[in-house]
Amino acid sequence: MQIAFGCDHRGLQLKQLLINLVTDLGHTHKDFGCYYDSTRVDYPDFAQKVAEAVASGEFDCGILVCGSGIGMSIAANKIKGIRAALCHEPFAARRARQHTGANVLCLGQDFVGHELAAETVQTFLSTEFEGGRHAQRLEKISALESSGE
Repeated sequence: MQIAFGCDHRGLQLKQLLINLVTDLGHTHKDFGCYYDSTRVDYPDFAQKVAEAVASGEFDCGILVCGSGIGMSIAANKIKGIRAALCHEPFAARRARQHTGANVLCLGQDFVGHELAAETVQTFLSTEFEGGRHAQRLEKISALESSGE
């Protein structure tokens, strides 16, 4: 899998750990920043970069990290074709992929320990979209994206 990563200054430590994890699992990645934890940055900038990379089809999925994961999730979901899910444990990550076809995982460094975050990412990456009745719901979500144009 090709994975796009991004974080703000609050998520840098966890992002670094997760990049190492996905590399060890045999996936490839691109880090869209941020790269320095001492300099305050704005999470929407990195959410946009990752979400656009995923929406373009260049990457299979994205992983975004900030302090809570909430801001990243809100910002990423503004990009057409993105279904970003804030998940702080594996069950939510599994459901996000199975039922909503989530293509961006958002995590909060302040809310989840390293071990649980690693387990959540592994679950997200190894779970497939179920399709079936859920596909109809995704079509409705896609229609919502177009309704404001």
